[in-house]
Amino acid sequence: MAAKGLITGDDGLDRCAWHGNLDDYRRYHDEEWGRPVTDDHRLFEKICLEGFQSGLSWLTILRKREAFRAAFAGFDFDRVAEFGEADIERCLADTGIVRHRGKIVSTVNNARRAKELRAEFGSLASYFWSHEPDESERPKIVSYEALIANPTTATSTRISKDLKKRGWTFVGPTTIYAFMQAMGLVNDHIEGCFCRANIEDMRQQFKRPARQPA
Repeated sequence: MAAKGLITGDDGLDRCAWHGNLDDYRRYHDEEWGRPVTDDHRLFEKICLEGFQSGLSWLTILRKREAFRAAFAGFDFDRVAEFGEADIERCLADTGIVRHRGKIVSTVNNARRAKELRAEFGSLASYFWSHEPDESERPKIVSYEALIANPTTATSTRISKDLKKRGWTFVGPTTIYAFMQAMGLVNDHIEGCFCRANIEDMRQQFKRPARQPA
């Protein structure tokens, strides 16, 4: 029997229990969540989708992700930055995504802010990875209860405040911490999950992006 906060799959492997052994959610847990990411489009996609998740479950957003990608030009922020009112109305009519005007407008706004961030730091990856917390700032995740009890950290609060000063929206500390967990800035696979050691190995070998001159 798996320890508290873990679930044993039909393959005999113990995993963080939050995916509930649902096939698509388990694949996301095994193949994406926590793996270090430097691709700017994926980083932009994730921070936008975390904004859309506000008030909803991540599973709801995950199952609509392909529709979101189609609606928002693959989250190419250069293209999304050019969206106008007609594009916003098109998204509002798209039943495949979450039709929330504020969140749609926020995605367009954040695409424009992302271009500014890239101009300053060379890439979104350089900006976000420059905020990677050291171990002293991080809670030790040993259970699901500990995971949900720590939806924000000093680092996520600091990033949130900085992004808001730069004009980003729907980037509260909880949203940012979920982004950090998913994009590998922290490894929050619970102790005992088979992914945890794999992710730690990836993080050890991962080459952090350096800030590029403007």
